[in-house]
Amino acid sequence: MSLQPAPLLALDDLVVEFRGRRHNVAALNGVSYSVAAGETLAIVGESGCGKSVSAQAVMGILDIPPARIVAGQIRYRGTDILAWPERRRRTLRATKIAMIFQDALSSLNPVYTVGEQIAEMFRVHRGESHSAARRKAIEMMERVRIPDARRRVGDYPHQFSGGMRQRIMIAIALSLEPEVLIADEPTTALDVTVQAQIMALLHELKEESQLALILITHDLGVVAEVADRVAVMYAGQVVEDAPVRTLFSSPAHPYTQGLMASIPRLGQRGSRLPALRGAPPTLSAPPTGCPFHPRCAYGRPVCLDRLPPLRPVEEDHSSACHFAEEVMARD
Repeated sequence: MSLQPAPLLALDDLVVEFRGRRHNVAALNGVSYSVAAGETLAIVGESGCGKSVSAQAVMGILDIPPARIVAGQIRYRGTDILAWPERRRRTLRATKIAMIFQDALSSLNPVYTVGEQIAEMFRVHRGESHSAARRKAIEMMERVRIPDARRRVGDYPHQFSGGMRQRIMIAIALSLEPEVLIADEPTTALDVTVQAQIMALLHELKEESQLALILITHDLGVVAEVADRVAVMYAGQVVEDAPVRTLFSSPAHPYTQGLMASIPRLGQRGSRLPALRGAPPTLSAPPTGCPFHPRCAYGRPVCLDRLPPLRPVEEDHSSACHFAEEVMARD
C-alpha cells in the first residue's frame, strides 16, 4: 500500500447550515476532503452542490448569520482551526491559506490602484514601509507576468483586461507565500486562450512553491489536465474521491459516471451527448436516503431508505454508493 503524504488542510465531516424562515438548509452535510503540499485537488459538481461554501467556510467568509458551522472540523497541519480564537484564525487565513475568487473585477477595489492593493498585504501583515511594499508589489506583478509592471503598478483594475485582473488576484493571493491556495473557478468569463494561460501560471507557481492547490471548477477538461486528485460533490456531500486517472477511467458513483459520459469526444459529431436526467434536489426538502436516487439508473429500495457512507472501494478510491462495485463493473 502506498503511503500518502500528510494533508496540509483537511475538512472532516463539516456541516454548514443556512437559517431560513421556516427551517434550516444544510448546504454542507458531512463534507470531508484533504489536500497535501504540492498536490492539486479539484472539486467538481453541479452549481449549488456546496463547492464554494466549503471554501468560504475554510476562509471564514461565510455570512454568519444566516450561515453557521454546525459540526465537523477544519484541520490545518492536523489542528482544528475552528477551536482557535477568531483573531488567530484570521492571521492564519491571511498568511498561510489564500483564495482567488472567480470574478476579479468584483473582488478588486475599483478606487485603489492594483499596486496599492498588493502592497497592502505587505504593509498590514509584514509591517513593511510604503516604499518597500510598493517594490514588492512590482515584484509580485512581474512574477505573475504583468507586462511593464513598474509602469502599470499605478493603474486601476478597470484599466486591465480580464486575464490581467485575474493575474493581479493571483499576485495578491501569493504575496505572503501561503501554503494552501484555493482557486474558486479562476477562469470564469475568460476566453479559452486566456484560461489556458491562467491555469498554466497556477500550475507553474504551485510547482515552484510546492503549494497545496484546491481548484473549484466545472471544467472537466481542466481537471484532467492539472489535477492530482478529484472530489466529486453532490447535494452538499462528497460522493466520490479518487486520483484523477482512476476517476476518469473507473468512476464508482453513478453521478460521476454521468458527468464523465457528458464530456464531448471525437467521433460524436451529429449525435446527442448523454445527459443526467432530472435536476439536483432542493436542499430545503432533500430526498430520503441517497440524495442521487431520484436520478439514478442503479436505484434500489435500499437507496430510498439509507444514506450511503463515503467508503473505500479500492486503494485510494472512495465512493458514497451502495452499489459502487457494480457501477465500476458496468462502466
